This record gives sequence, structure tokens and C-alpha cells, in this order.
Amino acid sequence: MSARRLRVALLLVTAVPLAAVTAAAALRAGHLKLYADRHRIELTPQPRRSCPDCRGDGGWWVDGANPEMEACGCWANRPALRLRPLPAPAWPDEHPF
Repeated sequence: MSARRLRVALLLVTAVPLAAVTAAAALRAGHLKLYADRHRIELTPQPRRSCPDCRGDGGWWVDGANPEMEACGCWANRPALRLRPLPAPAWPDEHPF
């Protein structure tokens, strides 16, 4: 293996984990949860642990005949982002001629 290929291989080995750690830190800092499958990629907001109103619980219970949880503004007012991948073209099993 040449020195150039060795440097490229080492760069790739260190770059991929570094990118994953950086992405995880960015999601934590933005208080987002990532969900991905083959149908969609979804980023949903999460409650902040340092929120003085809900203290990281995401809301509080409202008393009444039918108790309900009222969502805190630290995450409820932020929109979720959903991305749908483009459909892949069908791969023909046989040639058309």
C-alpha cells in the first residue's frame, strides 16, 4: 500500500467517527431527536433539561375533571422537520427489447 493510500485510509477511518460524534453533539445542543428509516427522516424537538418551567419533563398536568398535560413552550412551539426521500426508479428485470 502506498503512503498516499495509507493516508487516505487513515483519514477516512478517523473522519467517519468524528462526523458521527459531531452530528450527535449538534442534535443534543439543539434538543432534537433524529429518527430515520427508509420512508422518512424526522427531526423532532425535545424538552430542554434546563427549562425553568418544566424542568425537563416537557410540561405539567392541569387539574380539572379530565386532567391533561399542558406542553411547555421550550419544545412544543418548535416545528418538527420531516423529509421524505425521493422515490428510486424501478430497476427493470428484463431488457425492453
